[in-house]
Amino acid sequence: MDAKQTRRRTEMVEQQLKGRDIHDSAVLKAMGTVPRHRFVSLKRQEMAYHDGPLPIGCDQTISQPYIVASMTQELRLKASSRVLEIGTGCGYQAAVLAEIAREVFSIEYVPELLERARKVLKDLQYRNIHLRDGDGSHGWPERAPYDGILVTAAAPQMPEGLINQLKIGGKMVLPLATDEWGRQFLYRVTRHASGYDSEKLYEVRFVPMIGEIEGK
Repeated sequence: MDAKQTRRRTEMVEQQLKGRDIHDSAVLKAMGTVPRHRFVSLKRQEMAYHDGPLPIGCDQTISQPYIVASMTQELRLKASSRVLEIGTGCGYQAAVLAEIAREVFSIEYVPELLERARKVLKDLQYRNIHLRDGDGSHGWPERAPYDGILVTAAAPQMPEGLINQLKIGGKMVLPLATDEWGRQFLYRVTRHASGYDSEKLYEVRFVPMIGEIEGK
């Protein structure tokens, strides 16, 4: 089974990621290393490397591999980076980040998902991932500042409270549900000494962020 899944993971990287616009060697290596099938239920493991999201319970999903890779690439991480993730989910995105960055701090609102993720990440021997339950919309200020923040749920407005937890020059990648027609778009935000700028990347679809967003 592991050999088959390794082959599927290699095909995922070659066909779904390199075949598009994923070119960061560290991201490609991470996506080719993390066993995505370990983060879904046994009955869904055959589909773990297909080009789309999968349900993980509690009305949540594991994102499409391309989206995980693309969001990670947009953070432009280094080996020395410290990253905050809002929305641990099944733990897959945290594992991908942990293959690249020095430390990952991840917050999950749903206790059942957090405990499941904690078990899988422990089994896979990730020691640079720090997990916490709670309202991720407030971030993890006592461990700030971060080189990067990745948000895996759609916020209704730009979360300036999270931006303030970035280092100067740090980047946040997040989906925003601010479109008047209900569409969501992925943004990359860069913090500067005098504020921040943001760039709209492409349309996405994420579950809504839970919690009270500190915005403008």
